[in-house]
Amino acid sequence: MKIIAIVVLCLAGLPAAAQQPSNSPQPKSLPGSDLQVAVQNPPAGKSQTHPDYVLGPGDQIIVRAINVEEITDKPVLIDMGGYIRLAVIGRVRVTGMTISQVETELAQRLRSYVLHPDVSVSVAEFHSQPVSVIGSVRTPGVLQVQGRKTLVEMLSLAGGLDATAGNTLKITRRLEQGRIPLAGASDDPSGQYSVAEVSLKSILEARNPEENILVKPNDVISVPRADTVYVIGQVRKAGGFVLNDREKVTVLQALAMAGDLDGSARSQESKILRRVPDGSSRAEIPVDLRSIRLGKAPDVPMQSDDILFVPSSAPKKAALRAIEAAVQMGTGVVIWRR
Repeated sequence: MKIIAIVVLCLAGLPAAAQQPSNSPQPKSLPGSDLQVAVQNPPAGKSQTHPDYVLGPGDQIIVRAINVEEITDKPVLIDMGGYIRLAVIGRVRVTGMTISQVETELAQRLRSYVLHPDVSVSVAEFHSQPVSVIGSVRTPGVLQVQGRKTLVEMLSLAGGLDATAGNTLKITRRLEQGRIPLAGASDDPSGQYSVAEVSLKSILEARNPEENILVKPNDVISVPRADTVYVIGQVRKAGGFVLNDREKVTVLQALAMAGDLDGSARSQESKILRRVPDGSSRAEIPVDLRSIRLGKAPDVPMQSDDILFVPSSAPKKAALRAIEAAVQMGTGVVIWRR
């Protein structure tokens, strides 16, 4: 496994500034990975619920009523019909109401028993307003929305973008929540969802603030991976290189992004590892970099997810498979953004 050792040493020699700090969130979660459920609940007795938070089925609330001993401060579940049941008051429909509105409603009902009822309501657990943030973010998962949140705020709650993020964001919304208020939004073929795409650069740089729309419960926000090519082996800056929107690169351009060859490279024996259509394996495409650099052979266009391998000696199949596995798992491969 001599070549594998060379690849690892090559990657280990990258500038420290290009490597991610060990204490930073791990940007290894990719689209299609298992979601983490990241329900953000405040500690007991320290609710930070916004008074305009809209309650829904599944939420658990705590009701405190001064001088009404029958109403304890134990969490009360909002049932699937949207009701809670309290001592003295009985059943009350609270779904679709804000915290402030519920406090007013409960105080009104208690006036028959208490002269000046003092009622406060807080949320013990949030379960009614999930928003899924998936794809190339640091902590993909399901977040519970508290109050009004925009696309950028949801990306922040998901830990921000990871190094593999592309240039667009896709949002999917159930039609019963209304169509997405963005130019270019359309209904999906099933007629159940509204779908739209937004330029990440545009909303993150606040070029078009109107595109940074408010999210709604059950929205799905997806950040697709960027097109990436990999240059591994005897080059000065090995790793994955994120391509700009609609950008195409050739072998020589990819080599330039990798800082050119180092002194021990056998450039005439380089290979492109290209995924076959069914995705089960990769084809090996011989590339004579020496002839291409001398103008004796045409430059070779690369495709997204291609791996350009520059050996220091004739590569073995086992070594090429190990390199592919490393790229696949994100192990030891630095992702470069330009």
